[in-house]
Amino acid sequence: SVTSAKIQVNGVHLHYQQTGEGSHAVLLLPGMLGSGQTDFGPQLKSMNKQLFTVVAWDPRGYGQSIPPSRDFPPDFFERDAKDAVDLMQALKFKKFSLLGWSDGGITALIAAAKYPALIHKLVVWGANASVTQEDVRIYNGIRDVSKWSEKVKKPLEEMYGLEYLAKTCEAWVDGICHFAEKSDGSICQELLPDIKCPTFIIHGVKDPLVPQPHAEYIHKHIKGSRLLLMPEGKHNLHLRFAEDFNREVENFLR
Repeated sequence: SVTSAKIQVNGVHLHYQQTGEGSHAVLLLPGMLGSGQTDFGPQLKSMNKQLFTVVAWDPRGYGQSIPPSRDFPPDFFERDAKDAVDLMQALKFKKFSLLGWSDGGITALIAAAKYPALIHKLVVWGANASVTQEDVRIYNGIRDVSKWSEKVKKPLEEMYGLEYLAKTCEAWVDGICHFAEKSDGSICQELLPDIKCPTFIIHGVKDPLVPQPHAEYIHKHIKGSRLLLMPEGKHNLHLRFAEDFNREVENFLR
């Protein structure tokens, strides 16, 4: 059974789902526009409930953590990282692992670097530590949600309504493309060497949104990290290949 609730953190009411009664607490961090419900169905359902207590959160302005509306100030990843860590502390978890997908992976990298005493282990997939001109081109390609496939768009449109979805996606593209204006395009490159916990990076070789050099860069700059390439994986490899993904991650977290 999955419980669903809200708790006040840093002045906003954050929504989260929780399942399992294991001693190892794990926080699932969703991607752009994502929520626990849309992004982590197979993990909430099938991760080992005896070993793990699994929490999936909706970052502020996403999912059921509205209000406030989502915005993208220059420090939005740092803000999410602080919210995520403070949420877990509010839920009385002293130490926990992070599983971050896409934007949630970036948030998890920042959290692991900035709050090392709290983070047990780290898993990221579909994440990047910088924004290149090639990335800007890719992001602008998804700016207009009316061009998305029905399969991707439908659950988000049901959650947000078309207007909020379209507006927030455009604001996200603008927000993330700002990083490319820096000379090195860095989002959190300088923080990677500060990550001391065991780290597992998973990458789908066929990911159309995040080119493979991003995963290789993160792997190279986090000492002792492990990189797994999934030959048939795309951006949503944890949904498409949920069984393989869950098994790999559980083995790493044990």
